[in-house]
Amino acid sequence: MVCCLNPDCQKPLNQDTHKYCQSCGTELIPLLRNRFRIIKPLGRGGFGKTYLAEDTDKLKEPCVVKQLVYQAQGSHANKLVVDLFMREAEQLQKFWANPQVPSLFAYFEEGGYLYLVQQYIEGQDLLQELEQHGCFSDTKILALLQDLLPVFSAIHERHIIHRDIKPENIMRREQDSRLILIDFGVSKQLSNSILSMAGTMVGSLGYAAPEQMESGIAQPNSDLYSLGASCFHLMTGINPWSLWRKQGYGWLEQWRAHLQQPICPLFWGKVSCDVGNHLGNFIVSHAVGDGFVLDHNAVIYSVV
Repeated sequence: MVCCLNPDCQKPLNQDTHKYCQSCGTELIPLLRNRFRIIKPLGRGGFGKTYLAEDTDKLKEPCVVKQLVYQAQGSHANKLVVDLFMREAEQLQKFWANPQVPSLFAYFEEGGYLYLVQQYIEGQDLLQELEQHGCFSDTKILALLQDLLPVFSAIHERHIIHRDIKPENIMRREQDSRLILIDFGVSKQLSNSILSMAGTMVGSLGYAAPEQMESGIAQPNSDLYSLGASCFHLMTGINPWSLWRKQGYGWLEQWRAHLQQPICPLFWGKVSCDVGNHLGNFIVSHAVGDGFVLDHNAVIYSVV
């Protein structure tokens, strides 16, 4: 089968013998960049589409191809997006040796679209895990923080901000149960430029920090806010968006009231009083407007 790369195609899979998509008429590309064979679509987000593919240069190793579809108009705007895309590719390539971030295979432009190719992670995201196994226990949340906080520290030290942390973007790798951050997509790295050109908010409602909602500008603490909101969702089964829709950010001041059971004192004992408060600080600090700044290292040393 050959997959149509028109992001708006409703029936993208075609027989190998076809040269044009039988659904939309777009010319078919058997091998993207003469290397990546697209197998099927995986999903679509605000900035593009994601496909499962295989790398024909690496014995058909599975990979993920992300197609960036931007709304910028005019040759200058298009050139700016492409330039930023490649500049970020050079910077990010230096970072992706981290085993908890998918390895990047390629960045390129082809057929009027920008593409990012990265390692395929076999496993399921934490939202799927929540739906299958129920709310996370204190112990499970502690393990999550121990696993992910060093990753955030490494990312932020390189001035990279994810901007869209939520349970769907944290995967548990099947082979070793380690947590992997996904969907760093170039859309996040280009967000400031795209915002000015397309008026698009970056982040997910309910998880995005107030500064992201208001202006699209994110800081390292914005990721930690989203991590806290994600922990709340995993502990309660309540999507923060459902509370934000009714109360705005007012729900943050009473987040503990939504817990199905009180947080075990042993949990806080294991992570120390300071870090016990940090889980609340991740999500409450923005609401009270106290200019909260989190020391990554202090948190990491306390939970490890």
